Amino acid sequence: MEFREAKNKFVQTWGALGSQWGINKTMAQIHALLMVSNEPVSMEDIMDELQISRGNTSMNLKALMDWGIVYKEYKAGERREFFTAEKDLDELAVKIARERSKREIKPALKILKEVSTIDASNSAEEKHFVDQTSKLYDFVLKADNMLDKMTEFNENWLGRLVLKIMK
Repeated sequence: MEFREAKNKFVQTWGALGSQWGINKTMAQIHALLMVSNEPVSMEDIMDELQISRGNTSMNLKALMDWGIVYKEYKAGERREFFTAEKDLDELAVKIARERSKREIKPALKILKEVSTIDASNSAEEKHFVDQTSKLYDFVLKADNMLDKMTEFNENWLGRLVLKIMK
């Protein structure tokens, strides 16, 4: 397999996986392209490579920067903006985990807490509902707390040292 074909296959596959980790296909394709590029890439080059519009490119680059996994870079003598992706895979995983928690888990916890605290004195069905949603809330809260601890652990110098030793 030639380099261009392999690069295209990776970008397309990463794009297809994007929806499974909470982003759209184009956003994942842009991220993949930037992640495997050894130099910062201009918006125009991203548009050409992926055959997408300026608006689509701009919107998805902004979203990736909001996630903290893509950065804007400037080159001396260039008017164009260039972009690069987070290359440290541990840091990338932490940022994605935090963002998914903020966008998905925290709102779900809020709903679970709300629905599990209704007055359930009228029927066995209501009591069962409150019992099950309370258990689910507790489980999701523990999982979210564990995720928070893992991301904090990764930021801690001692935690990073332990992770390196474990590798």
